[in-house]
Amino acid sequence: MNIAEWIIVAILSVTLIIFLILGIILIVKLIELTKDAQKIVVKGQDIADNANGIVSNVKGMTSIGGVVEMFVDKYVSPKLKEKKAKKNEKKKEKKDGKKDQK
Repeated sequence: MNIAEWIIVAILSVTLIIFLILGIILIVKLIELTKDAQKIVVKGQDIADNANGIVSNVKGMTSIGGVVEMFVDKYVSPKLKEKKAKKNEKKKEKKDGKKDQK
């Protein structure tokens, strides 16, 4: 080989080694970054759960909040469950009617 060819091969080899080293360092840093991001997400979920608990406590302490919660639990929820049960029964009747016709 010529001297010029050896110089080009040496330059390309050095460039490749530099990019490989930089790539490895970048991958390691990105892995560390994802671990830190995961910690932040977990911490944010804990904060959101605590905030929901505080809101529930405050809602229960206020007179209107307690009344509304009791009203929903005693009157609205059972009626919604009844309507849902009726819908399910109607769907079953329709399916049974279609099967009988076939």
